[in-house]
Amino acid sequence: MNQITISELPETLQVLLYQAQKTGDSLTVTKDGMPLAVIHPVKKNKRAAFGAMKHQGKIVGDIVEPTSNLVVWDALS
Repeated sequence: MNQITISELPETLQVLLYQAQKTGDSLTVTKDGMPLAVIHPVKKNKRAAFGAMKHQGKIVGDIVEPTSNLVVWDALS
């Protein structure tokens, strides 16, 4: 993909890009009424759906043992 710095663009295009970034709306470039290119502002990544809470939990006791002495599990006898 070719890249160009924003300082190399005409001033009017710079203003349009900043506006698209501010509002979050995409910018469609047309020629003779036909879409030629669509420019989307870069969105910040949200946290990952999987692994977002990695290393956040803490085991404070035995996870196999019943939580109460009032409950008798047949599997333990």
